[in-house]
Amino acid sequence: MAARTKSAKDRPSYRCTECGWQTAKWLGRCSECQAWGTVEEYGAPPVRTTAPGRVTTSAVPIGQVDGRQATARSTGVPELDRVLGGGLVPGAVVLIAGEPGVGKSTLLLDVAAKAASDEHRTLYVTGEESAGQVRLRADRIKAIDDHLYLAAETDLAAVLGHLDAVKPSLLILDSVQTVASPEIDGAPGGMAQVREVAGALIRVSKERGMSTLLVGHVTKDGAIAGPRLLEHLVDVVLSFEGDRHARLRLVRGVKNRYGTTDEVGCFELHDEGITGLADPSGLFLTRRAEAVPGTCLTVTLEGRRPLVAEVQALTVDSQIPSPRRTTSGLETSRVSMMLAVLEQRGRITALGKRDIYSATVGGVKLSEPAADLAIALALASAASDTPLPKNLVAIGEVGLAGEVRRVTGVQRRLAEAHRLGFTHALVPTDPGKIPPGMKVLEVADMGAALSVLPRSRRREAPREEEARR
Repeated sequence: MAARTKSAKDRPSYRCTECGWQTAKWLGRCSECQAWGTVEEYGAPPVRTTAPGRVTTSAVPIGQVDGRQATARSTGVPELDRVLGGGLVPGAVVLIAGEPGVGKSTLLLDVAAKAASDEHRTLYVTGEESAGQVRLRADRIKAIDDHLYLAAETDLAAVLGHLDAVKPSLLILDSVQTVASPEIDGAPGGMAQVREVAGALIRVSKERGMSTLLVGHVTKDGAIAGPRLLEHLVDVVLSFEGDRHARLRLVRGVKNRYGTTDEVGCFELHDEGITGLADPSGLFLTRRAEAVPGTCLTVTLEGRRPLVAEVQALTVDSQIPSPRRTTSGLETSRVSMMLAVLEQRGRITALGKRDIYSATVGGVKLSEPAADLAIALALASAASDTPLPKNLVAIGEVGLAGEVRRVTGVQRRLAEAHRLGFTHALVPTDPGKIPPGMKVLEVADMGAALSVLPRSRRREAPREEEARR
């Protein structure tokens, strides 16, 4: 009650200068004496100002600032350096988040061992596992180094004590939600605790020029758990993604004060650990001697990196009144749109009463519109049981009117397809510079795109459907 009374007292109020009537808001006319223009504000809280204080360092012209202090140092993992913008900057704090079991601890333990050297010690602090469990993982992935120090702590004061003893150049904390400060009330992982732990480690990192990698948990929706302020405090935010049933792992930059956020690092998780993939397109392709109906290749952009991916489709006779529509690695809504476009604009009626299954190869997820044309051609190929020509890639966004729209980075996509040995491509009109030796067919609508299928087989599909009816 005292706090409420004080808050109401400090709030500005209004009073009539003629009769003294008071109100909480301004009125043009006094409700007591009916006078106009006599209600004025009074009792406003005083304006508080901060007096100038002593500065820690004098301001200098920006040209005289030593930029060598912010030179990035390699982590020893090229794919991670690509996402970070060249490596770890001294004093930088990086937050890496991902689902449980995706491989965050495995990757960071590998980074800790490769970044350790005579001049740069590394301290790995684990709050979720014991030191013996981390040692077993280190033996499995061969992450043993004399300059890599390991500590199992959940107390912030103990972590700061290890920093004074080891004096590392790189600190890895796994994870920030498991460490708590005794001076703050609340359980580990709470908003107050996470804010205090992160703030203390950020201050120490800036003062000592020590790079820090923080592991963060994620919620059911995939967002970083804890207060949103944590993402604003750190310098770099990385997202570690991947399907636990697939080998592919992707590291995306969500925020980066030292580089761009359109780079993606590709890794392969296996029994011996995790390794970077400089050329990951092989994971997304199926090598065959002969072409198979229902498959089409496309080139997707993960950040600025082009990746060749394979889309597969299968159609079978439905045994139930409502045919199944199953997707894996593709957005169900986009597949449904392509089915509607093929039926209405492409005149392919053999898809309406059949079960349709569509998927990608290698666990890659295709969400950008540039894969629309490949999805549509894979569905059309499956419906007519006619394979597409070998060494063909399809790139383009398909609209509801059946038009094939332009997408970004067509030249970069074609260059990647040509590097991997593909000789033919379907692209929207005006693709720009074409790699030498590559045959490109510009298509403006789905009718032109479907011309790559043999006409005799393509016409049989609707007739076969009508005969079954």
